[in-house]
Amino acid sequence: MNAADEQAVSAYDRIGGAPAVTEAVERFYKRLLADEDLAGFFAGTDLAVLKRHQVALISQVLDGPKTYAGRELAEAHQGMDISIDQYQAVGAHLTAVLEELEVPQDIIEHVGKVLESVAPDVIGAD
Repeated sequence: MNAADEQAVSAYDRIGGAPAVTEAVERFYKRLLADEDLAGFFAGTDLAVLKRHQVALISQVLDGPKTYAGRELAEAHQGMDISIDQYQAVGAHLTAVLEELEVPQDIIEHVGKVLESVAPDVIGAD
């Protein structure tokens, strides 16, 4: 595949589509739930629903299917009092999972930029 062909293929397809995103989300939540500083945010949460929303959201970020129908990020994180450090830890977990799955660096960088752009909607949302 040459560079022009690679540009025409979405990041979603480049990483393997739905199966790859689903695997990334599974690994991501395993890491989050194992992190004692973050696990409390998920107490009493329906993880199956949360994972489905996350798969849809990440798929959309990667130019895959536009099926995310969850709440806006600011609304979903309202009152959670997420600190900058906690937000950065979540981002680090996601990046680590993408690296484990050998996602191309340009896609990891794109995800990082999206995380930066939505940080104000999540950090300290009240």
